[in-house]
Amino acid sequence: MVSRVRVWLNRTYAENVFFMDQLRRNPSDRAVEIHATHGDADSPVLAAADTADLEPEGLSPAGYVEYALAQCRRRGIDVFVPRLHQSAIVAHRAEFEAVGTALLAPPPEAVAVFQDKVIAYEAVQAVGVPVPPWWRVRDADELVAAVEELEAGGYKACFKPASGAGGVGFRVITRAPFSLTHLSGFPTPYVQLDLVVEALRRAEEPVDWLVMPRLEQPEVSVDCLTGPDNRVRLAIGRIKNGRRRGFTLQEQWLEPARLIAEGFGLHYLSNIQFRMFGETPVLMDVNTRPAGGLHQLSLCGVNVPWLAVQLALGEDPGEVAPPFLGQDYTVVSGPRPLRAVSIPQQRAEVEGPLLPALPTPPAVDPLETAQALPL
Repeated sequence: MVSRVRVWLNRTYAENVFFMDQLRRNPSDRAVEIHATHGDADSPVLAAADTADLEPEGLSPAGYVEYALAQCRRRGIDVFVPRLHQSAIVAHRAEFEAVGTALLAPPPEAVAVFQDKVIAYEAVQAVGVPVPPWWRVRDADELVAAVEELEAGGYKACFKPASGAGGVGFRVITRAPFSLTHLSGFPTPYVQLDLVVEALRRAEEPVDWLVMPRLEQPEVSVDCLTGPDNRVRLAIGRIKNGRRRGFTLQEQWLEPARLIAEGFGLHYLSNIQFRMFGETPVLMDVNTRPAGGLHQLSLCGVNVPWLAVQLALGEDPGEVAPPFLGQDYTVVSGPRPLRAVSIPQQRAEVEGPLLPALPTPPAVDPLETAQALPL
């Protein structure tokens, strides 16, 4: 009898409830039990999991590693998919293996390269992947100089943190003076240069921003599944162009993504994003974790979360090609159940399970709740 597989996702994005659904509906018909932890008692991933714990707040990276090892021992975790403190966790891979847990994450060297966007751009440019022009800025004078150089070339300037994920801190520079026009309608990413300069001059500490031209659509996110041997098993591009989404296997996107995934050892699941700079596809960002929209590849007839778990368990699926490319689609929101009773915030010193085991929720098709509806 084939044993169950116990998978843990820590403090992950809400959209990964669909990652969890796909693991349960795996084509191998293997029993999968999912453990989830989060700092928010009302995170939908806690309700979607078979067992769940609230995470203690305020742990250092080293303290979190100890917490994670304890979770793996107590919960009998076979495969751990770390998001929070990924870099600290992968540095202790041997300790997790010693308690019987495989890490579904790249080695520490690969994670380190892509934590800082400047280091990442320099590294991928050295192996021949095009990147946009960029400036690292620390203060108001450096910002103004970078913006003026971009504007002189006919580009709109934008900035984002040199480290970070999920588009947090991304802004587009405008010179239009602040007026009531900016207070009508919905908020936008546009921010007035004079307001940013004023804020920087008042700041007590330097910032660490990357300034670059605003890149054009389409945005193509290439989801890669890469083995510990540095060989890509699967690569599919997800195209975003406004509301419209689709899929691509065009080599102008897949070839540089494979070069990055294989060249830097982005083992298991990674997401490599490109946009257009003029007529050239250029790298925008690299995520050393599963993308929130990974489940959308189910529209191409592949269950990538399960393929990744198989690979982590040493059950190599070999090279995988999608049987077809799904039709164009869009993304909408939908309801997702939460736990019936909200859980009070726990003190950091509380140890042991903080949530009781949950019954397995009924299967929910990702297309029924929303994330990927055909246009």
